[in-house]
Amino acid sequence: FLKVNKPILQMLKLVQPYVTYGYPSLKTVRELVYKRGHGKVTKQRIPLSDNAIIADKLGEKHGIHGAEDLIHEIYTVGPHFKQAANFLWPFKLSAPRGGFTCKRHGYCEMKGGDW
Repeated sequence: FLKVNKPILQMLKLVQPYVTYGYPSLKTVRELVYKRGHGKVTKQRIPLSDNAIIADKLGEKHGIHGAEDLIHEIYTVGPHFKQAANFLWPFKLSAPRGGFTCKRHGYCEMKGGDW
């Protein structure tokens, strides 16, 4: 998750043919954090299976005591967004179930590929 500012927009323009970006819905943020959310705890990737993990790392300083507080902070881009986004490990996404059908061309090209 990134805040939208001029340098980020310039970088997104460069990688536009290769990535999908936009404003996520609350449902999407909640599903990502609950299903694929991992936190950085002492430079290790720890699954967010318990609110105590979040509370230990972000609770006292930033007032984020559980998964719902973390989701709210990310979705609303609150005052502690930077710390909340830094706490989350980058999401690891899997390949499509049926595989790619045409990997030679991008989806925004005339021939219409998968990536």
